[in-house]
Amino acid sequence: MAYEFQVTVDCAEPHVLAEWWADALGWTVEAQDEAFIRKMIEQGHATEAETTRHRGALVWKSGAAIRHPEGLERAPRLLFQEVPEPKTVKNRVHLDVRTGDDRDAVVARLISKGATHLHDARQGPHSWVTLADPEGNELCVS
Repeated sequence: MAYEFQVTVDCAEPHVLAEWWADALGWTVEAQDEAFIRKMIEQGHATEAETTRHRGALVWKSGAAIRHPEGLERAPRLLFQEVPEPKTVKNRVHLDVRTGDDRDAVVARLISKGATHLHDARQGPHSWVTLADPEGNELCVS
């Protein structure tokens, strides 16, 4: 049996990081339903403390998600989840972003938007650049 999955990234600021990754990948941030959130609070299933305002909208504080513009059939959803502790060691899992474009231009754009260059690598005819997103999560761009 095959399973569907999403990739979850622990972070300090899920809405900010979701926007960064959506821009980096050309994906879209999933809208959150303010009326539903308010209903959950009114019915006692959630509290105001579990929400925040982001770009003027009421959203769940603990998370934000992005998806490929062609939908979940094209690629898994990425969920950015708030955690209290900062990142302290290298990720055991990371995303490899295949640009299909001018890799150096993509790397320069991501760095201009807050990524950090970590190193360049090569294996045989293949090469890539390892970056860290604004919260230090590694990604490779080829």
